Amino acid sequence: MKNATLRQLKVFEAVARNLSFSRAAEELHLTQPAVSTQVKKLEDHAGLALFEQLGKKIHLTPAGVEMLHASRVIIQQFKEVEETMTQFKGVSGGKLNVAVISAGDYFFPRLLVEFARRHSGVTLNFGVCNREELLEQLSDNLTDLAVMVRPPLDMDTVNEAFAPHPYVIVAAPDHPLAARKRIPVSRLAREPFVVREKGSDTWNSMEEGFGRHLAELNIAMEIKSTETIKQAVMAGMGVSFLSAHTISRELQAGSLTVLDVQGFPLMLHWYVVHRRNKRLPPVAQAFRSFLMKDGAALIEQTIGANGPQGRRPQRSRK
Repeated sequence: MKNATLRQLKVFEAVARNLSFSRAAEELHLTQPAVSTQVKKLEDHAGLALFEQLGKKIHLTPAGVEMLHASRVIIQQFKEVEETMTQFKGVSGGKLNVAVISAGDYFFPRLLVEFARRHSGVTLNFGVCNREELLEQLSDNLTDLAVMVRPPLDMDTVNEAFAPHPYVIVAAPDHPLAARKRIPVSRLAREPFVVREKGSDTWNSMEEGFGRHLAELNIAMEIKSTETIKQAVMAGMGVSFLSAHTISRELQAGSLTVLDVQGFPLMLHWYVVHRRNKRLPPVAQAFRSFLMKDGAALIEQTIGANGPQGRRPQRSRK
């Protein structure tokens, strides 16, 4: 094993985590043959097979399980060294590792650009993922900061609310309820709903927004893509519960409308989250301060508005 390289360990770890050569290749921005070659070299160094294929799926061998544990320890040690070296660089020249739930990709790149404009020399490592993936990144120490609506309850994290995040009920402009005022939830419940998948931040917010009335809703379709949901609603397939931050363009274009439903919009918050025992590098500390100071104003400027107001903001959960 003395000739194994860090690159081979990182490629192996990605394949083992995804249990897929193709997904690992996509994550690492490599070709699948290149990934296979790196894993084969590591297996040659080990003198043992690290994966076995059963049917169409690959699985770790016992040797592969041990290699995965050792690889993560080594990768983490290198990352800690890198973070220590970053401390000497300060903010300028540092690398910002940040991830955000999918609703944030409608405005978050603009915030990153503004932060980089203020701090020349900063390198950005930015990921967009669903809630489950985001929590995995936090748990596995793959990101310094996470931006989400619901901080984890079962992880020791520091959670700071930095901007309001309204959720609304949307429909096509010609929907029969579009001209109605103060629509009761009981009337809305008769409409087919096109919604995000269970477990997503949007679904969890919808559970909070509808409370005991959630079971009464007519869930016609669950879709993992917010963009596809918007297209379905525009086509007249039903109504939906979405973040107001994801529909600003459609509202401006007149292709979607916000229904005036009693008890809505649901006002939540954007949180910046990090592990409590995480030693944040200066660039991550600076970005957290940037979000706390200017995040709300920049989001409003980017989106155009915070969305319809109706429900008083809930208390921040720290």
